[in-house]
Amino acid sequence: MSLELRQVSKNVDGETYIYPTDLRLEAGVFNILLGTTLSGKTTLMQLMAGLEKPTSGEIWFNGENVTSMPVQTRNVSMVYQQFINYPNMTVFENIASPLRVAKMQNSDIKNRVGKIAEILQISQMLDRRPSELSGGQQQRVAMARALVKDSHLILFDEPLANLDFKLREELRDELPRIFSERNSVVVYATTEPSEALLFGGKTATMFEGKVTQFGDTGEVYRQPNSLKTAQVFSEPPLNTAIVHKIGDVFKISDDVSWPVGQKYAQIPDGEYTVGIRPHHVYPHRMSDSNIAIEGVVQVAELSGSESMIHFRTMGNSWVSLSHGVHVYAAQEKTTLFADVANCFYFDANRKLITA
Repeated sequence: MSLELRQVSKNVDGETYIYPTDLRLEAGVFNILLGTTLSGKTTLMQLMAGLEKPTSGEIWFNGENVTSMPVQTRNVSMVYQQFINYPNMTVFENIASPLRVAKMQNSDIKNRVGKIAEILQISQMLDRRPSELSGGQQQRVAMARALVKDSHLILFDEPLANLDFKLREELRDELPRIFSERNSVVVYATTEPSEALLFGGKTATMFEGKVTQFGDTGEVYRQPNSLKTAQVFSEPPLNTAIVHKIGDVFKISDDVSWPVGQKYAQIPDGEYTVGIRPHHVYPHRMSDSNIAIEGVVQVAELSGSESMIHFRTMGNSWVSLSHGVHVYAAQEKTTLFADVANCFYFDANRKLITA
């Protein structure tokens, strides 16, 4: 089972929401849309569901062109960031509502609702009203209603964003298990790179209505094809700077340079953009591949187990994220250490250099 977008685009009042997009999503794997707010994730999911019609292109599901098929005739479920439940119905009736619309037998409804409630750990709440539940429990009800249909396409639009940390962690652990035996195409939208990495599967990074890269989540993270993809898949933000290759040396300033190494020895001399993720910038030297960088601390955030240091260096704002507690004062001059063995290099078109 698969969902395929063929040159699908969406324009509204002369503004492009989705640029022509080709994408093939398979059943049996978590398909993730990763991007910031307003990157186009929700619009793309609405096109997949049939809630919006594309301006151009075609949508195929399991070998059938469904571009013009109304959403009412598609076997689709969608769960939103803001959970939606019927306040005048019990939890049982909320979950059962799509099955009643499908005119399923009462015995089958009871069986299906019972099974999905057990999976989502809300069996003991079936007689309650949504107003008697916590936010996390209500979101579980909304998810159960979407899952009980055995839809061919299930879309999650940032469903955990409004839940507290503990509930988010619980549901993050449960969702892959819930779908491991379902023959459904599952699409999950998120703004959080850490969530995409946790789920694994395949990830499409999005920026301003464009899919910048699609592939195995780990591969997209480790080998972003462009500067924009690397920035989308970095939280805290990717540290970047202009670097010049001069012979066998990369040089940011008179005081900061490092050997090119064998991997990049053959690329032409000239100007490039270097990118390094914050967890590869340390308060202390960790290995021989670390280079010293002088900076001025702007803000230091301590979470108990990690330290995030925002600092200005060489005209750029950079971030260091490291384990442990490292105390810094604002405006303090300090030296941090960047692991150049874990740098990305991008050419003048902001494409990853893989030489």
